[in-house]
Amino acid sequence: MKLVSYKLNVILVIVSCYFATLSFAQKDYPNKPIRLIVPYAAGGSTTITSRMVGQQLTEAWGQQVIIDNRPGGNTIIGTQAGVRARPDGYTLLYIGSALSGNHTLTKTPYDATKDIAGIATVSSYENLLVVPLSLPVNTLQDLVALAKSKPGQINYASSSSGGSTHLSPELFNSVAGIKTQQIPYKGSIPALTDLIGGQVHFMMSPPSNVVGYVKSNRIKALAVSGEQRMIALPQVPTFAEAGVPGVSLKSWQGIGVPNGVPRIIIDKISDEISKLVAHPDTKDKMELQGSVPFYNNAIQTTALIKADIIKHAKIIKDANIKLE
Repeated sequence: MKLVSYKLNVILVIVSCYFATLSFAQKDYPNKPIRLIVPYAAGGSTTITSRMVGQQLTEAWGQQVIIDNRPGGNTIIGTQAGVRARPDGYTLLYIGSALSGNHTLTKTPYDATKDIAGIATVSSYENLLVVPLSLPVNTLQDLVALAKSKPGQINYASSSSGGSTHLSPELFNSVAGIKTQQIPYKGSIPALTDLIGGQVHFMMSPPSNVVGYVKSNRIKALAVSGEQRMIALPQVPTFAEAGVPGVSLKSWQGIGVPNGVPRIIIDKISDEISKLVAHPDTKDKMELQGSVPFYNNAIQTTALIKADIIKHAKIIKDANIKLE
């Protein structure tokens, strides 16, 4: 009986020490560099946002945040690497609306509703419809008329399948009563290169990827989705103003972690991101690129992922979208 009691006491001591060590590690977080996996190629809006987050956390804590771009598989490769990481807060995952499209379109090696814990959103944006200078259209109604005169012959570039550059044009097709064809690319840079060269007819892109090209008169912007014009391009009308109401698919960018990261760490990261989003400089930088600061806390971000899955699934079903 004494031996059993002794062993029980030893076990209790070990367990107490473990939880004490774990508690200290959480309060001491972070005490080494942090990796932020971005499941996109470097360049474009994802690079801008991830670097802003990395700089904020690095300056706040004195530990470097290393941006780790892991493109491929329509964001699945990088997302899977983040989900499989040790849930200790030292691997963060860049997340956004692509999670929702992938959840419906393909069987992913993770479940976006169960395996990823949201930390915070950082920015949101509506897409800008742009065309090459060589396309003989100057308004959105011109493009609609061209598409109706050539059903199935007008195409659009997307930087991925299932993301906003894919679903927004399909929503446009549905609302405008036209049929255009997707040309999928592995990233925004090759898609924009072909758009500028006139190899594709239009693209609905995150504004940060194309604002500079519009301002330098290398491509034309016809309309922006959503309810408001962009501060960066105030002369560009909304879809509703251009005669095609109902085209709005707000996209967002944010940070998550593999499920299982302690709440105290999630809240600590989320708090720092809230400071970044609230800073006046952040607003100025984002608006110049066509996006806006957009903060949700951890619980709200996780709920947003689930809500987007429902919203995007309807668009995918209505348009009969399937991955090739």
